[in-house]
Amino acid sequence: MSPVYATFGLEPATRVGAVLAGGGYQVHRDFVDFVVDGSPLLFRLADLDAVSPLASDLPPAVLDAQVRALLLEDEPPLPGGRFVLYGCPECADLGCGAVTAVIERDGDDYRWRDFAWQTGEHVDLDRDGYHGTGPFHFHGPAYRAALTALLEGTAAAPSRRVLLIGPRVGLLAKLAAALRGIGVGADITPDATDVPAGELRQYGAALVVSDTQRDALRETFAHTGTVLVDAPAPVVPVLVAQLQQALDRAPEDRRRLTALTATPYAAEIDVIAPGRVQLTAYRVGRLRRTRVRTVLDAVLGPGHHRLPLDPRTVRGEAYLVARTSGGVLVATVRGASSRD
Repeated sequence: MSPVYATFGLEPATRVGAVLAGGGYQVHRDFVDFVVDGSPLLFRLADLDAVSPLASDLPPAVLDAQVRALLLEDEPPLPGGRFVLYGCPECADLGCGAVTAVIERDGDDYRWRDFAWQTGEHVDLDRDGYHGTGPFHFHGPAYRAALTALLEGTAAAPSRRVLLIGPRVGLLAKLAAALRGIGVGADITPDATDVPAGELRQYGAALVVSDTQRDALRETFAHTGTVLVDAPAPVVPVLVAQLQQALDRAPEDRRRLTALTATPYAAEIDVIAPGRVQLTAYRVGRLRRTRVRTVLDAVLGPGHHRLPLDPRTVRGEAYLVARTSGGVLVATVRGASSRD
């Protein structure tokens, strides 16, 4: 009896970084995800903040070793023929937890089976197995072609860099430091009016502090393909999120979150694939002090979700930031009361 094949592919993916409330950073990671039967494998694992071993910042020799392992040209790193498919984006330590699976040959083909969450050398499939995920049987030539193409550079994830424009050196310096802290490149210039278009094309997104400069540069950036943040917020973590949203080039069907709107009474979120969603409110008080509150941290299923908000949390000038491991959306709270 011939096996039922699943399709195998690779595509760029992102674990978005963040500036945390305590002043720390959650690192930004670009990686290559596994696509099984037309859908990212990571989407089948709803509550998971992890990246594949095929990260874009790996040295060529390390990436080569990771690919060779998936081709079974090297010994498995874990007992029982198990390989790490997703690991901790901060340190890649197995102790933080990882998604593993047995990878084996079946003639010329490859099979992935017994998916599990693993935190040590051995795994308990009854307790920690991803029951209902796999096994997947991949046609050998297509499987090998996808992985070897990555070594040839044809499946590499895009680099991410932003340009910060304006005379407010203090704000932009803090923003650049925050972006670099999570792994996003950032350059600062007081004025980009005379910068050649070819130089501007290297930036995926731009933020302009001055309304006058923003209007003058709007057409220039439209020609270069650089996304211009249209209404910058006065809060560094929100600015970081706005730039991350601008950098996101994934098609809609590859995003867990596709829409976010907010009033003082409710946030409305559209979810494509199940996943953990964190919703954070940032409120700017009369003395320009920022107050931060987490209003949601839960796994949401596909569909349209209306989440009640406490108007006291978002009164005045307020913003909501929705995050999943692979994307971020920002919304200004419309119609908020001016009372502090």
